Amino acid sequence: MRIGLLNNLRAGRNRKGVARLLKLLSEHPEVAHVETSSARAVPEALWELARQDVELLVINGGDGTISHALGEILGEAAFDGRIPDIAVLRGGRTNMTALDLGSRRDPVRAMVGLLRAVRTGSLEDRHLERPVLRVQYGPGINTRYGMFVGAGVVHRGIELVHRVIPRKRQGVSGASLVTATLLARMALLGESHGVLTPDKVGILVDRSRVERGESSLVIASSLDRLFLRMRPFWGRGSGGVRFTSIAADAGGFAQALPGILAGRPAKHVNERNGYISRNARRVDLRMDCGFTVDGELIGPSPDRVVSITANDVVRFVRA
Repeated sequence: MRIGLLNNLRAGRNRKGVARLLKLLSEHPEVAHVETSSARAVPEALWELARQDVELLVINGGDGTISHALGEILGEAAFDGRIPDIAVLRGGRTNMTALDLGSRRDPVRAMVGLLRAVRTGSLEDRHLERPVLRVQYGPGINTRYGMFVGAGVVHRGIELVHRVIPRKRQGVSGASLVTATLLARMALLGESHGVLTPDKVGILVDRSRVERGESSLVIASSLDRLFLRMRPFWGRGSGGVRFTSIAADAGGFAQALPGILAGRPAKHVNERNGYISRNARRVDLRMDCGFTVDGELIGPSPDRVVSITANDVVRFVRA
């Protein structure tokens, strides 16, 4: 099996770790290797790896790098229409997708494990399938691919992380600190201004209208868990879009929060009380607020429609 590594040198925080990975690659010339220094370089890098007939694509970068790579593979057919197996190393500042897939903390040890699995023929034991979100938005039709979408409060929360947390700590630790602070202010203090201002979001789930006034939280994902092991999805259905929204006037939010984060909500957490969670084939959001796809920020735009589907399934490999 031909292995190729897309190595985003700007995504990582640890220069020693990058040097260790490069040293490992020097010992394995059979691995096709392309380095990038920005998201703009990802398309050319993927086309180069495709020309080398890569079957297992290893991505060393954060969630944003993975999102760009998925966009090129699924949206632009960078691999001539085929979808290679994809392994993700924890080489970025935010590694929510890698964490969900069970990737090892040390990218070098993870890469060694992948090489060993290919050599011994045990790669099949590491396979995990995940739907990938396709996010379309206007007024012109723009398309992004990724594993997580968050609107309004989530978008502003990431902006807050960028403003108040030093760049080296803007990964899971910084996001966890800000998220915990915002949730505490919502649940314990009932705050609803500034970053926590509710947003008017029109919501269609599988073409059915389900919104209830303003929303405090609107998220969608195809991951089993988010950072901090949060699983804020408990809905039923066979669709690949795991969608949750919480109305601004949802009852008993403080008492409901622990169960929501664990995916085991209390009995009063239902749609009558402003809590919606479903596994959908399609979610359409009409809103003015900004949103994020895997940490990449898309700014506010009046009366914009964002459509989320998950028809593509990718075979990932645990690194």
